[in-house]
Amino acid sequence: MITSTSNDRVKAIRALKRRKERDARGLAYVEGIRAVLTAIESDADIALLVIAPDLLTSATARAALQRANTEGIELLEVSRQVFDSLSNRDGPQGLAAVICQRWRPLDSVTLEDGDRWLALTAVQDPGNLGTILRTADASGATGVILLESGADPWDPTAIRASTGAVFTQHLVRADWASFTAWASASGATVVGATDDAKTTYRGADYGSRTVVLLGSEREGLTEAQRDFCNALVAIPMRGSVDSLNLGVAASLVAYEVMHQREASPTPPPTETTPPTEATR
Repeated sequence: MITSTSNDRVKAIRALKRRKERDARGLAYVEGIRAVLTAIESDADIALLVIAPDLLTSATARAALQRANTEGIELLEVSRQVFDSLSNRDGPQGLAAVICQRWRPLDSVTLEDGDRWLALTAVQDPGNLGTILRTADASGATGVILLESGADPWDPTAIRASTGAVFTQHLVRADWASFTAWASASGATVVGATDDAKTTYRGADYGSRTVVLLGSEREGLTEAQRDFCNALVAIPMRGSVDSLNLGVAASLVAYEVMHQREASPTPPPTETTPPTEATR
């Protein structure tokens, strides 16, 4: 058991709180029984499990450890004091993991009818990003495309807000030029959310291959981004506020796409009966 907070392995794990370190090493620190168990169940690439035996009291945690042992995942035992020094939360549960980040190249994504993605331009708040990942998973989206600079989905705050969806959603990073080329070649219907659109989010045609495009919290979509969209939608405001939290706005639009798909499913192909001698 490691009992020193100055241990080299402990310091290397603690360094993952910094984005620069996460990006350089392609790793992330995931904490909490539910998040770690979701990572295991989602076949995430787990480099290491960190456990503090004194804090592990739940049967769920012990089941997670048993599964990790079965799958040959390395365990690192630390004292409660060491685990506290690594923790990003109040009331640490004694179970964490070092995860290899998983990204999908944009050119490997092939859109098919029924697919829907969320694309985010320079979202700044990791909590918002985690909420959007959670919404994408819950509403049946395939994944999230992160455009230009913005929050890191492997930030501890984003991971916690995603409630494990960071492991179930396809994550793509791309610049704007690559995204527009891909969307055009894929036959995507790109629907941008903006506060001054003439069409409400419930009145839009999202097409059969949908990409919902959302701008940053402060600036929204740029003029060039708006011009690229096939349609622009707004969320009506009836009270004194003039905008919604980005995560809430993303949820409304994502669920409207889901609603329209489920209300108007693709009809099955028509079956024809071969002619018989009597009908020829």
